[in-house]
Amino acid sequence: MPTSPATIPDRPVSDMPGRTVAIDVAGIPLVCDTLGVAFLERSRTLIVSDLHLEKGAAFARRGMMLPPYDTAATLDLLDAALRRYRPTAVVSLGDSFHDRLGAHHLPPIYETRLRGLMAGRDWFWIAGNHDPDRPANLPGDCVETLAIDGLTFRHEPTATTRHAAGEIAGHLHPSARVVRRGRAVRRPCFATDGTRLVMPAFGVTTGGLDLRHRAMEGLFDRSVLYAHMLGRERIYSVRFANLSG
Repeated sequence: MPTSPATIPDRPVSDMPGRTVAIDVAGIPLVCDTLGVAFLERSRTLIVSDLHLEKGAAFARRGMMLPPYDTAATLDLLDAALRRYRPTAVVSLGDSFHDRLGAHHLPPIYETRLRGLMAGRDWFWIAGNHDPDRPANLPGDCVETLAIDGLTFRHEPTATTRHAAGEIAGHLHPSARVVRRGRAVRRPCFATDGTRLVMPAFGVTTGGLDLRHRAMEGLFDRSVLYAHMLGRERIYSVRFANLSG
C-alpha cells in the first residue's frame, strides 16, 4: 500500500517495526499484527476473529462450489501467528466455523492439525451468529462473552458506545479504503477509537465491510477513530477522517 505522511501518520510500534502497531483499549495495551491477530501481553493472550473455517464446504453443501482450500490456508496463517507469539491462551471471537455443521464435518486431517495448534494452551471459542453452538469434537471452552485483564470479548459489538469501554469484538469484518495519486486501495483493518476494538476477519476467504458503512454507525467516536490497515509488510494507521468513501 502506498503511504502518504499527510494521511498515514506514524504510530507507536512494538519490537517488530512496521509489522505491528501498539494500541490501548480502555487503557489496556495490546499489539495488532499484520497477520490479523491482536496480542495481549500481560496475559499472553492471542485474539483472532471470524476464521470461518470450512466456508468452502458450507457453500458446497448449498450447491455452490468454491475451491476447497480455505481451511488449510487459514490454519497455515493461524499456525504462523501462534509461532510468532507463543500465547498461553487464545480467544477466537466467534464465527470460527462458517456454519453449525463445519466443526462436525471437519475432515480428520484438519481436525488433527487444529487440535495440535490448540494443545498446551487455554482456548476459548466465543459463540458467533454462524456457529452459536460448541464446536463438535474439539476441546476448549465455549462462551458468549469472556473477561480477561479488564477487557470484554464478544462476537458482536454492543450497539452503542455507552457500554463499549474495554470491548473487543468481531463480526463486522471492518475494512478501509484510501486513495493516493488516483489509486485506491482497500484492506482489512483493526478499527479502534481507544474505547473498543473491532477486529478484522481472519479467514482467508472472508470479505470486509467498509468502516463507513451504516452498520458501523454509532460504534465509535469518529473524531479519534483509527483504521489500522493490514498491508503485506506493515500496518498503516489512518485516521477515519482521512479514509475514502
